[in-house]
Amino acid sequence: MGATTFCEKVSANSAQEAFDRAVTDAQWEHGHGGYSGTIAEKDSFRMCEPTPEGMIPEEWMDVLLSREDHFSDDKWGPAACIDCGKGFYLFFGWASC
Repeated sequence: MGATTFCEKVSANSAQEAFDRAVTDAQWEHGHGGYSGTIAEKDSFRMCEPTPEGMIPEEWMDVLLSREDHFSDDKWGPAACIDCGKGFYLFFGWASC
């Protein structure tokens, strides 16, 4: 089986609430069968380092995804999460497909 990247930006009161919503939405949209290539394949998340000044969260995500030594480079590991501020959370990583 292969892997592909995913990216979901979600608004919620907390990162956990946002993650739970994103997983549920992806399962609804893509099913519960596995290997969807979406955040539905993840059962946990980990917070990333804050976005460097002068960079937007999506640019920081691209930097982190390009690093082979970053925890997001594991299709079986946790989703990565960037706190975008104002109640928005950006989840990303590799997922099995």
